[in-house]
Amino acid sequence: MRLEMQATFPQLAISIERAQMEIRQPPADVSIEQPPAQLEMKTTPPRLTIDQTEAWADMDLKHIFRRIAEAAQEGYENWLSYLETVSAQGDELMRIEQGGDVLAAQAQANSEPPPLEVNIGLVPRPFSVKIGFEPGRLELNWQTYGARIHIEPRPAQIDYKPGAVHFDLARHNSLRIDVVT
Repeated sequence: MRLEMQATFPQLAISIERAQMEIRQPPADVSIEQPPAQLEMKTTPPRLTIDQTEAWADMDLKHIFRRIAEAAQEGYENWLSYLETVSAQGDELMRIEQGGDVLAAQAQANSEPPPLEVNIGLVPRPFSVKIGFEPGRLELNWQTYGARIHIEPRPAQIDYKPGAVHFDLARHNSLRIDVVT
């Protein structure tokens, strides 16, 4: 007689479910606002002045007030010149006893006109027109404003399904004993 033993070992079945993770990142809300710059301009225009008074005077086109002033000045100078001449001639006549032909010399001097002056010139004289110039100015005043940036972040959306490990007994253990004769 003999004993036969047959043993079956247990067998485990392992099933694994993988963990799943899904991450979605929605874009952030961004708003940018840029106020426009302001420009303030101040201008002073250029100024050009042209004075032709002397050029017109050279052509004998004078204002009445200037004519009156010049005539008064010329009359005063002529009066002084006449006063000088009469005074000198009076002094000569006071010394008539010293001899000489004083009366004839004075009569000749008083009867002859003064010699004519001949002069060649340009009318109007060069540079008699006065020109003045004041340059203009431009002032720029910029008022700038910084950009206004508003960011609203959105959190990431995370979906997570945890993994699992399952253990099952695929085959049970057994022991069979047979008696063989």
